[in-house]
Amino acid sequence: MTIKYPVYQPNISGNEKKYVNECLNSTWISGKGKFIDKFEKDFAQFIGCSHAVAVCNGTVALHLALEALGIGDGDEVIVPTLTYVASVNAITYTGAKPIFVDSLADTWQVDPVDVRKKITGKTKAILCVHLYGHPCEMQRLVEIAKDHDLFLIEDCAEAIGSKYEGKHVGGFGDIATFSFYGNKTITTGEGGMVTTNNSTLYERIVHLKGQGLAKYREYWHDAIGYNYRMTNICAAIGLAQLERVNSIIEKKIEIANWYRKELNNTNIQFHSQAENIVHSYWMCTILLPENIDRQKLKIYLLENGIETRPMFYPVHTMPIYAQKYEEHKVAEALARRGMNLPSYPELSLADIKEIVKCIKSFENQFIIEE
Repeated sequence: MTIKYPVYQPNISGNEKKYVNECLNSTWISGKGKFIDKFEKDFAQFIGCSHAVAVCNGTVALHLALEALGIGDGDEVIVPTLTYVASVNAITYTGAKPIFVDSLADTWQVDPVDVRKKITGKTKAILCVHLYGHPCEMQRLVEIAKDHDLFLIEDCAEAIGSKYEGKHVGGFGDIATFSFYGNKTITTGEGGMVTTNNSTLYERIVHLKGQGLAKYREYWHDAIGYNYRMTNICAAIGLAQLERVNSIIEKKIEIANWYRKELNNTNIQFHSQAENIVHSYWMCTILLPENIDRQKLKIYLLENGIETRPMFYPVHTMPIYAQKYEEHKVAEALARRGMNLPSYPELSLADIKEIVKCIKSFENQFIIEE
C-alpha cells in the first residue's frame, strides 16, 4: 500500500548535509564538538532561557530533569494521563509515583483544578505537558506550584514554537524538556534538550548526563550518572533545523488554518485555540463525532494513501499503570474520539483539500446511524 500522505515527515532542506559533512571531515562525531555548544546556545536564546543542555532523546531529558530536582523514592509527581507514555515512564524511572490528573475539555491540556485536588504531603512536583503544541494554563499552574512549594516541570516535546501570553513555553517552570525525534517540529533524528534558568540545576544536568564525571578531576566520578549525551552530528542537524524554525512553525500554523477552514460546517471538531497563546500545531488533531467509527475511518483513509494516528491513550488505562481503578472522564472521551492528521510542513492547500475530501467521503458513505 502506497502512503501518499504520511502523518509526519521531517523537512531537511537547509544546511543539514553541509554541517554533517563538516563534522565528518573534522572527525568530531561523538559527544563533543562545536555544533553541540552552538546548538545549545542558540536553542536557549530561541526559547528565552539562560541554559540549555543537549541530550540523546526527549525521554532521557525528562529523566535528567527529574533527577536534577532530586525526585525519587516515596515522592509523588502529578502528571496528565492524556500524554505520551514517556512523560510517565520518566517519573517511574526515578522511583517516584505518577499521580494522574484529567484534562480540560476545550484545550485538552491538564486541568489545574484536578491538579490542586491531587496534591498530598508526598507531592514534590507537577509535570505539565503542552499536548500537541497547545500551551497549558501556565499562570494557574505556576500559582499552584508556588502555593504548595512544588517544582514545576514543563514537557515541551510537542511545543517548539508554542507561546503563552507572549512567552515561549519552557521558561515558566523550574526546568523544561524538549524532543527532537524525527516527527517533531525540528529534528536531530534522535535527540532532546533540557532548559532552565537555574544555574545550579544546569550544572547538575551537565554532571549527570556525562556519567557523573567530576568537574575538576579527570576520570573521577562522584555521582551515579548516565550516558545521555547528544552527538556532534545530531547537533549539526539540529542547528541547521533551528536556522529555519520560524518558517517551519509558520507553515504548520498555516496548515492548521487550512484544515480548520476545510472542516468548517462539518460535525468534526478541529483542535481549538485559547486566547493569548500561540498553538504551534505539532500535530493537527480532530475530534470525531460519536457516530463515526474511528478505526474504520483510519482504514478507509489508509486505503486512500492517507496515514493517521489515534490520539494518545490515557496512560492510567494501560496495564503497566492500571493497578488501581481510576476515572478521568474528559481524557478518556477525548482519546476515544481523537485522531492526528498529516501535519508536516510540505503539505499544500491542495493536499489538505484532498485529505478532507476523503474524510467527508467516508462520513457520507459509512456514518453510523444514530
